[in-house]
Amino acid sequence: MLEIKDLHVQFHTSDHEAVRGIDLTVRDGEILGLVGESGSGKTVTAMMIAGLLGEDRARISGQILLDGTDLLHAGGKELRRRQGKDIGVVFQDPMSAMNPVMRIGPQVEESLRVHTRLSKEQRRTMALQALEDVELEDVEAVYRKYPHELSGGMLQRVMIAAAIISGPRLLLADEPTTALDVTIQAQILELLRRLNRQRQMSVLFISHNLQVVRKLCSRVAVMEQGRIVEQGQTDQVFFHPQQPYTQRLIAAIPTRRKIHG
Repeated sequence: MLEIKDLHVQFHTSDHEAVRGIDLTVRDGEILGLVGESGSGKTVTAMMIAGLLGEDRARISGQILLDGTDLLHAGGKELRRRQGKDIGVVFQDPMSAMNPVMRIGPQVEESLRVHTRLSKEQRRTMALQALEDVELEDVEAVYRKYPHELSGGMLQRVMIAAAIISGPRLLLADEPTTALDVTIQAQILELLRRLNRQRQMSVLFISHNLQVVRKLCSRVAVMEQGRIVEQGQTDQVFFHPQQPYTQRLIAAIPTRRKIHG
């Protein structure tokens, strides 16, 4: 489905590569976790897949194949067609990703305005359905609200609704639960699991938290300083890590014994 081959990314303002020749595959219908510390290259990788980083900002080489189409070398028209329609993106901080002076409804509908010729009423109907699909209550009221009128958990659900409204085959979720409390975090993880199962939508779930990835993902890839140093089935990597970096990440996970001493 998605295949990354020998991807290199070096920002023009930097003297070293942010992504250093990675190979990564996301299979049809799976949830793949991409983990690593801040600065390991996870978010840059996601930005490249989503088409949010161009050669005006970085030197780029390699391939990003979506169903055989190389997104890195696709023309602007083809890339825009794929963005939002075939690939949905959920960011870490929904408040900063949303327009504060625009009501929720039009923001959820954005990709429909760009990628379809649906009428205003058809877009509204689909937006309300998407808000229901992410388990928000009183969706008519939510549709009319502004972002500041919603809680962090509700906003993250709105972001997911906006990402899935066009029926993408791949969802990029970049640290989508980091800013949420533990209870809401668990609900968002369960929502992503359900959407993946019901829609057969592949998910690339990016996180620094290996414990969260273990709960959600069937496979995991570990990034360190721009390289993928280990990947495999989640439990295999979690219980039998081969690389020292992975071992250190796992050792840093809080446990009851560590907390209570």
